[in-house]
Amino acid sequence: MQLVQSHLAFATLGVMKAGLRFNICSLESSYLPNSAVLDLAQRVKNSISAELSYSCRFWGTHVAASSFETPLAKEVEAFFDGERLLWWLEAVALMRSISGSIVILLSIANWSSGHTEFMHVSDASRDTLRFIRTFATTILRSTPHLYLSALPFAPTQSRIFRKFASKFPCTLRIAAGHVENWPQVEKILQANDEVYSVALSPDGKRIACGLDDETIQVWDMDTGEASCAPLQGHTDSVLSIAFSPDGHCIVSGSADCTVRAWDAKTGEALGSPLLGHAGAVCSVAISPDGKCIVSGSEDKTVWVWDRETGEAFGTPLRGHTDTVRSVAISPNGRRIVSGSDDRTIRVWDVETSEPLGIPFQGHIGTVYSVAISPDGKRIVSGSSDKTIRVWDMETGSAFGAPLEGHTADVMSVAILSDGNCIVSGSHDQMIRVWDMKTGEAVGSPLQGHTDHVLCVAISQDGSHIVSGSMDETVRVWDADTIMGKALLAAVESHTSTVNSIAISPDGRSIVSGSDDTTIRVWDIETGKALVAPLQGHAGSVLSVAVSPDGKCIVSGSADKSIRMWNLETGEASDVILQGHTESVNSVSISPDRKCIVSGSDDETIRVWDIETGQAYPYHLSGHSDLVGSVAISSDGTQIVSGSDDGTIQVWDMGTAKVSSTSLRGHTDWVLSVAISPDVCRIVSGSQDATIRVWDMGTCELLGVPIQGHTAPVNTVALSSDGNRIVSGSDDWTVRVWDMKTGEAVGPPLRGHTGLIMSVAISPDGKRIVSGSSDKTIRVWDLEFLNRHAPVICYSSDLTHALHSASSFLQGSKTAASSGLNEEGWVVGPEGRLLLWIPLNFHPAIDAPGTLVIANNVLQLDLSCVAHGTSWHKCREQ
Repeated sequence: MQLVQSHLAFATLGVMKAGLRFNICSLESSYLPNSAVLDLAQRVKNSISAELSYSCRFWGTHVAASSFETPLAKEVEAFFDGERLLWWLEAVALMRSISGSIVILLSIANWSSGHTEFMHVSDASRDTLRFIRTFATTILRSTPHLYLSALPFAPTQSRIFRKFASKFPCTLRIAAGHVENWPQVEKILQANDEVYSVALSPDGKRIACGLDDETIQVWDMDTGEASCAPLQGHTDSVLSIAFSPDGHCIVSGSADCTVRAWDAKTGEALGSPLLGHAGAVCSVAISPDGKCIVSGSEDKTVWVWDRETGEAFGTPLRGHTDTVRSVAISPNGRRIVSGSDDRTIRVWDVETSEPLGIPFQGHIGTVYSVAISPDGKRIVSGSSDKTIRVWDMETGSAFGAPLEGHTADVMSVAILSDGNCIVSGSHDQMIRVWDMKTGEAVGSPLQGHTDHVLCVAISQDGSHIVSGSMDETVRVWDADTIMGKALLAAVESHTSTVNSIAISPDGRSIVSGSDDTTIRVWDIETGKALVAPLQGHAGSVLSVAVSPDGKCIVSGSADKSIRMWNLETGEASDVILQGHTESVNSVSISPDRKCIVSGSDDETIRVWDIETGQAYPYHLSGHSDLVGSVAISSDGTQIVSGSDDGTIQVWDMGTAKVSSTSLRGHTDWVLSVAISPDVCRIVSGSQDATIRVWDMGTCELLGVPIQGHTAPVNTVALSSDGNRIVSGSDDWTVRVWDMKTGEAVGPPLRGHTGLIMSVAISPDGKRIVSGSSDKTIRVWDLEFLNRHAPVICYSSDLTHALHSASSFLQGSKTAASSGLNEEGWVVGPEGRLLLWIPLNFHPAIDAPGTLVIANNVLQLDLSCVAHGTSWHKCREQ
């Protein structure tokens, strides 16, 4: 039998050697997605014969079934050494057989491993496997981008890049910031809403996630493509997801108080919703035999259900005194573990529904997540107290000290199948890996999410970690690189969202505050740090301001405090301003430098003496929701505040009284306010995606709302002469507007790959500085941008701009009509695809006239790129 398999292996390799070629289906344009090539199916049929199709899909099966012999190993070696490898990837993508190619590569890696002379074949197959898993979505979207986008972005030390990149000289060149080794993140999946829960199928081939939009999304793990349409049926957020042991069923728990079961393949609902809970279902789990569903709820109970009939087994498990956040079932199916808002963990007997022993106590906050080790002997818990604990299942005793490292609530924990490692996800936007036995952190935290990480899961083979976040993404992480095999860049800038930006009065320094709890000071010309990070806050730094004399920095934080710092030295004042009962969202300093004004989640505005740190004996109350922004007039007489209640208030600084009626007009939260230098106008930005200009004296709206942003306007700032408004939005753009006319001044400033959280304008009006959820700060040179027409360029060097851009921009007058979307595609008029940038590799991308303060800024040379109908020339020397 092995001899037959060997013959078939040689035959299929021979068929591919003779039949594969570059651009096998004669795709005319790289601008088109495969879906727009209307006769693609016919082209595949005509260009890829039945024999070649079979060989591409099954050669690895025959090789793996053959005994290892040197002649066959050399044929396989030759396959990986030639361009035939890329042509094979092209063919399997066009045939939509990418998942099958992954099976082939795994089998080849195993077949060749252990044979010293051919270990490089095993290495080559694993390197190609990582290439496919990283770039499959791109190649399936538009196959020419196998050569134009995927290959150029492969790490410089990857075998596939070293072997083949030079053979395609007319593709993009990475001029700076090229990644050397495969990064920790394998792929980023864009969800339709905030991700509350993730689960992996037992075979590791599918990812399911529960979303805030009441749906469940299911993806193919290998290709990153949706496996089916979103699962619809819940009428509120889907808080928890689980796969059955056979992978055929998905179970979900929702804030609509129901549990549902779904066919994992078709997405069809299985039976009726399970009804019984009187509150949101926060967690679901399925027993190892697949017969039982367990659910935990806001109603403080745990229920056990018959999966086949949908009936409840016995009575609910009662004992918790608050919301049950998480449930897990032991590997033998005999015990249920639950974690609760009551800060305890309980263990229950499945048969009797009785609690076993007393509650486990030790956490000083909500227990958001529990997991059970594969041997059933240990429980791991994550809590709002920022710690992870490991417990003995039998005795309830804690093993060692709590695992500390997260700086915010730990929302999710999972355990590797070998029981050696714990993975945790937190509101601090990070994922951490821990050694189960020692409690020590393994490697550095996994960074990339730009909002709270709510859920983590691990594949059964331990090869992948999957995380879901409020940033509306699911990220797939490669476990091998996480365990220390990846080279990490030195941290030189912020490691999390940049929430606030301020510029010193002399225009020389930038001050930034971040979710990483630090404040940084930068040189506006060079982008270099002027002092070490300012550390002291215990939570996100939400707002920074610089005093009029340029000597003092004031910061407001999610830790409810306000701090003062010396701008030149970075030294913290001993005085800490405390009094707010919730996060301090905004701070402002009076022109005479005598007082600080702050706005908070506690719905109040407070005024503080800057010398003593004491709050004035009154606080300004009037808003009915959190105060997101405050500003002080240039004459120091008035305070303006914007609130999530949709209103703007104007206050008399001396009397602390509202000096006028509320300014109403926005249809959603008011996120930012600013006052013109002449104290005649107020400018506001809102969740409703508009900017409004108001008369400071009459409180009347001036003109019509300024529209142009396509998402919430998080931040507004005014030029020192009062003639320009600058705004930043969730649509990733910064815009400049004429104050008098409300017209846009120039095209949107594009470059950030995340939400714009804060903008500021230099005193001379020549620069705009912006901070973003992409963790970067950008300094925009307005004079440069005004002198040069927009070009398609992702480099500070204009000679790197795209050549022959007219075909890409056909139907549009300027390059401003093209831009980077959230998936990383540079898209032009009529949806033309120019190139794809892996944002998980390169969150910070350079641009002409822009200084980017970030780690490993990417610069692309597009001057030699063959694109559009010329794309096939990318191989020409």
